[in-house]
Amino acid sequence: MGDEPAMNGDLNANVKTRCSATGDPVLDQRTDQWLSWDKNPQTRGQVEVLLEQGSSEELRRRFSSRMAFGTAGLRAPMGAGFSPTLTCRGFCRPTLTYRGFCRPTLTCRGFCRPTLTCRGFCRPTLTCRVFCRPTLMYGVLCNAYSVKKFGAAAGVMITASHNPKEDNGYKVYWCTGAQISSPHDKEVLRCIEESEEPWSDACWDAGLADRSPLKTDPLVEVTSSYMEELKDLCFHRELNLCSPLRFVHSAFHGVGHRYVQQAFSVFGFPPPISVPEQRDPDPNFSSLRCPNPEEGHSVLELSLRLAESVSARIVLATDPDADRLAVAESDWKVFTGNELAALLGWWMLFNWRERNPPPADPSSLYMLATCVSSRILRTMAKQEGFRFEETLPGFKWIGKRMVELSDAGHQVLFAFEESIGFLCGAMVPDKDGVSAAVVVAEMSSYLQTKQLSLTQQLHSIYQRYGFHVSRTSYLLCDHAPTVLRIFSRIRSYEDGSYPRSCAGHRVVCVRDVTVGYDSSQPDHRCTLPVTKSSQMISFTLANGIRATLRTSGTEPKIKYYSEFCAEPGEREVSGLEAELEEVTRVLVAELLEPEKNLLIGRLA
Repeated sequence: MGDEPAMNGDLNANVKTRCSATGDPVLDQRTDQWLSWDKNPQTRGQVEVLLEQGSSEELRRRFSSRMAFGTAGLRAPMGAGFSPTLTCRGFCRPTLTYRGFCRPTLTCRGFCRPTLTCRGFCRPTLTCRVFCRPTLMYGVLCNAYSVKKFGAAAGVMITASHNPKEDNGYKVYWCTGAQISSPHDKEVLRCIEESEEPWSDACWDAGLADRSPLKTDPLVEVTSSYMEELKDLCFHRELNLCSPLRFVHSAFHGVGHRYVQQAFSVFGFPPPISVPEQRDPDPNFSSLRCPNPEEGHSVLELSLRLAESVSARIVLATDPDADRLAVAESDWKVFTGNELAALLGWWMLFNWRERNPPPADPSSLYMLATCVSSRILRTMAKQEGFRFEETLPGFKWIGKRMVELSDAGHQVLFAFEESIGFLCGAMVPDKDGVSAAVVVAEMSSYLQTKQLSLTQQLHSIYQRYGFHVSRTSYLLCDHAPTVLRIFSRIRSYEDGSYPRSCAGHRVVCVRDVTVGYDSSQPDHRCTLPVTKSSQMISFTLANGIRATLRTSGTEPKIKYYSEFCAEPGEREVSGLEAELEEVTRVLVAELLEPEKNLLIGRLA
């Protein structure tokens, strides 16, 4: 979740500096300005130590930029600096202006990482202090569901999700329940950039939120309501009650344990067996090198070992803020996000048809996916009669489109992003690992009564709709000029334009959403929104492979995605995989040039 800090705001200095401590007069002015405000001895101490050590780069990171919204909010390392305080104030102003004070503003105490022990800059506390000026609702659970339930003006979820433990994040929801997107994110950023000084009482009075008569904690009410609505996704409770399957669940040191346990009870299952070392919140992630279940076998070791010992067939893992879901099935195949989407898309349509037999018309149903995800739902839609749309990467775009479709009287049955983010039904316009986990459990239980595994059902889906073979990975690069140089070179690769071939296959279409270009359109204008702040170029080859290169919105990564979509019964999957592997290898080697650009490969 979240976003790395961006150099998108200039901070005006209003104080005279002492003798230069960093060799940079502007930076000295900004640190002096901070010290003139800061009433917290611990955060002041951090800055003073950095000044004594002459840590100019770290000081510049903290005081020369503001955080900017990416694919999923804001993210940055914890510590004293302009970003947390002025971000809260900048977010507060347009929220109150837009909503006219007529609705409560819902903030939350999410999964905070107390690497920085300064109470004054724990971001949930700070957020609540800033928002104590208007009406406030302060609870432990805040997401798209609670924003919608309480008719809130907005919501803030404090979490860095699956990112490094040194970071914390600031995930923002608008009154629709969807993550904030254009035009509201731009207005928030404008206000952040105009915020020159923290509100003194909001930022430094540690007891302000606790003393507010407007504070309330609706966790019990929210959880009860969520679990009641979750029943709408339960299609075979009578089978669940007698299912012989055993499930293992890891909460990855986050908040998911309690909610997954309750969700299983709602569906009629006994509670899943929890990985004890990872059950309870632990911001140090003591049993994991990386708190991201998307990394597969390397981070699922404890879960798989426990499943073997208790004869469980299915392993479920939610990330720390429980909005993503990883699934493994014995003999411990870890499903990709695209494979799980094929299964969940099939399952949701199957049960819709069970509840709505002919002549029910599926043409008002929608399934959604991001444009770097598998096109399996598009293929299903063509055969089954429902509608499919793709969005830019990030569930905020899916959520925004869900709201628009709902307002127009349509039903979104399923949505996903390949990075193991799923939404079954339309309870919330955001990905939800808790509901996805229990839906996977019910699907597994149903298939078991047919003597089928998830893997066998996936193969059956591909037999019907054609194999959709995909590859997704990344290279690390934390040097912005290098990233810009790489993508600039791609745009002028051959005769001043994009590449014309890859691995011997002709490029038939190029889509570059960074500049708004799409060669497949008559006017060459991209139908997806232009995203100048990030890089993303897609190539469609003559053999049917689509490949995309893009920068991550949450981490210093260049991600690459490729997919081969075959017609039903067209070819053996091994041949498809070999051809896709070669195209992907050439694409990465020739366009990204990892060795020349000192890019670091994904850890095994």
